[in-house]
Amino acid sequence: MRPVRTIEIVANGRRYREAVEPRLSLADFLRDRLGLTGTHLGCEQGVCGSCTVLLDGKTVRSCLVLAVQADGRSVTTVEGLAGGPEDPGGLHPVQRAFLEAAAFQCGYCTPGFLLTVDELLRENPAPSEEEIRERLSGNLCRCTGYQHIVDAALRAAARPRPEQNHGGHPAP
Repeated sequence: MRPVRTIEIVANGRRYREAVEPRLSLADFLRDRLGLTGTHLGCEQGVCGSCTVLLDGKTVRSCLVLAVQADGRSVTTVEGLAGGPEDPGGLHPVQRAFLEAAAFQCGYCTPGFLLTVDELLRENPAPSEEEIRERLSGNLCRCTGYQHIVDAALRAAARPRPEQNHGGHPAP
């Protein structure tokens, strides 16, 4: 019998209580247990940024974080960006900017970029192009150049953004 530990997390505003194996990654927990498949696994070594999520509002590589380390904390995945209280069912301003700037091709890396840009804009609402490039340097896209992604970040910075609590929306 494998050891398990019960954890409680708030993911995208919804509270979960689950028994997990201590070595289960947060990425696998989100994808396989909660069905939040917008969190993608690329390198599984924390290099590519495809698995980026917000843990208490800060970006982490969910392939490098254990689910038990998220116990008692809030996680926001790409599914939690859209549909905030200001615009239920709508796109988050960063998502809208990516769409308008055609800042993706296959889209595999896009969730990590979206969450990274969201964090950047909460910390610095008017970043320079250089600051955007620096922040995005930890996210890799194998399909396209980065200019459209940088353009999308600049576009998102130029428009008003909703206040979010990054546990997503209020927990029930």
